[in-house]
Amino acid sequence: MANGQWFPPDWPDRIRALADGTLTPVTPRRAATVMLLRDTGTGPAVHMLRRRASMAFAGGAYAYPGGGVDPRDDDHLVRWAGPTRAWWADRLGVDEAAAQAIVCAAVRETYEEAGVLLAGPGPDSVVGDTTGADWEADRAALVARELSFAEFLDRRGLALRSDLLGAWTRWITPEFEPRRYDTWFFVAALPEGQRTRNASTEADRTVWIRPGDAAASYDRGELLMMPPTIATLRQLIPYGSPAEALAAAPARDLTPVLARARLVAGEVVLSWPGHDEFTKHIPTGTGPA
Repeated sequence: MANGQWFPPDWPDRIRALADGTLTPVTPRRAATVMLLRDTGTGPAVHMLRRRASMAFAGGAYAYPGGGVDPRDDDHLVRWAGPTRAWWADRLGVDEAAAQAIVCAAVRETYEEAGVLLAGPGPDSVVGDTTGADWEADRAALVARELSFAEFLDRRGLALRSDLLGAWTRWITPEFEPRRYDTWFFVAALPEGQRTRNASTEADRTVWIRPGDAAASYDRGELLMMPPTIATLRQLIPYGSPAEALAAAPARDLTPVLARARLVAGEVVLSWPGHDEFTKHIPTGTGPA
């Protein structure tokens, strides 16, 4: 393996099936993921988790906390602070209900998988500690979908702090994948007083790592990652602090990145527009190059 790019063994066959018209793409499910940053004094570190090797999708790969939108994430009762739903709808390129659902998914999934909550009693405050048996009971109820995020916030007297998020990029799972996601990536700074933990059943390890160090480990083949993960890590390298990254987020282009597969001179060429490093050439009738 020249680097740490995750490449499923069934991709070549599925790409060929898509190219010859025998595979019909499934509709992607909306999702959100958060690049949680903390200041080290000499640059930001990002929180990452390693997916269990037993996972059917991207087992062993490093990723960020995140997941699919819960149907209740667009509940109109969600307590809200920061930019309005209309503002987020314009920023994300969706309607207001979908915008709320995506932002809620980002905050909810970060709490479910990392124990970090981007919410507070008011528009200028953030919860300082989310540890303890009562918090864990609520987190487990959220994971089990026994409790909606709106109900959770209401029970705690908290409002979602949408201003603590910065929309960074958007990637859509390739059309040949059996499980597809339309994922918005956000950046956020670790709130003062809170700490991360491995709260995800899908991860066997979590790390705080500098984006440049993570990218170098990927290049050496030491850390396994999917294209969106390593691409966003490289994009974070120039920033000297979480605040700098958050300040840059509003100007980021959210045009979706979607892999394309095409037949060229007897081989399948898989490419991600704007990200040439991920291009794969797959001779017909054989495995990945």
